[in-house]
Amino acid sequence: MTNLDEILAGVKSAAVAGHLRPDGDCAGSTLAVYNYIKTYYPHIEVNLYLEPIPNKFLFLEKAGEIIHHCGKDKVYDLFMALDCGDEGRLGDAVKYFRTAKKTVCIDHHVSNESFAQENYIFPEASSTSELIYGLLPKERITKEIAECIYLGMVHDTGVFQYSCTSAKTMEIAGALMETGIDFTKIVDETFYTKTFVQNKILGKALLEAKLYREGKIIASVITAEDMKNFQVLPKHLDGIVNQLRITKGVEVALFLYENDDGTFKASTRCNGDVDLAKIAVAFGGGGHKKAAGFSIKKDEPEKMIEKIVTEIEKQL
Repeated sequence: MTNLDEILAGVKSAAVAGHLRPDGDCAGSTLAVYNYIKTYYPHIEVNLYLEPIPNKFLFLEKAGEIIHHCGKDKVYDLFMALDCGDEGRLGDAVKYFRTAKKTVCIDHHVSNESFAQENYIFPEASSTSELIYGLLPKERITKEIAECIYLGMVHDTGVFQYSCTSAKTMEIAGALMETGIDFTKIVDETFYTKTFVQNKILGKALLEAKLYREGKIIASVITAEDMKNFQVLPKHLDGIVNQLRITKGVEVALFLYENDDGTFKASTRCNGDVDLAKIAVAFGGGGHKKAAGFSIKKDEPEKMIEKIVTEIEKQL
C-alpha cells in the first residue's frame, strides 16, 4: 500500500470508522480520509461512523456528517479502520467491518493486531494522521483536509512535545501550515482551552491524586458520581492524565474514570522507560509504549490502583 488512491480503485461504497471515544487523532484521521473521498471520489457512497466527537473538533470540515448510530445492515465494498488496534474498539461499526468485501486498517498503535485484510501499521509514526498524510497526493491536500491532519498530529504528539515526534513529523506539520490553516487557533482552542467545569474537575483530580512507590507513580480516580456532581462527561476529562504526568519525579501517571457500565477506563502516560503498551495488553487494552489505555473491573479505588501499580512496578 503506497497511497489511498490504490485502495479506492474500483470502490463504489466505503465505510470509514475509528476507535471508541474518539480523540483528536481518531477524529482528524477519519475526517481527513472522509473529506478526501467526498472531494475527489464523488461517485463513491461513503459513510463515517464514530461516537460523538468533542465539541471542540466540530469545526472540522464535514464533522456534522458523522454517523453516530449504525442503522440497518449494509455490505460495503471497502471498510477502512483508522487509529484502531482491534475489532472490539470499532464499537457498533464492527458489523460493517465483518461484512465488507475488503477491509483495510491504518494505524500506529504498537499493540495493533493486524485484524484487517490489508494492514498499514507503523508504530514509529507520531499519529495515524501522519500516516494518512503520507498516503495522500500532496497536491490534493486541501486546506480543510490539512486542518484534519494537523489537529490529529497536534493531539497525539502533545503539540509536538512527546517522544513520538520526529523530524518527519515537524516537516509534515510545516507543509500543512503552508496550506493556510490557522494552526495557532487549532492548538489554542482544541488543546489548551478548557471550560470552567473542565478546570474544576481537573482541580479535583489533582487535589485527590496520590503518589506511589516513592513518588515514581502518580494516580487519580474520578467516579461517575464525581462527573455527575461536576456535570461533565468522559470527553471532558481529556488532558488530566497529561497534567499528572508532568509532576516532578514521576515516571508513570495513571488516571481512571468510571464508565456507564460500571467499569473504569484507565489512561496511562510515562516519562521513563516503562512500556505502557505491555501493561495495557495485560488488562485487555492497548496503545503505545508511552501512552496506553484499558478498562478495569470496578472495585475500591485503592484496590484498582494497586493492581495496576503492581504491573507497572515489574518494569520500574
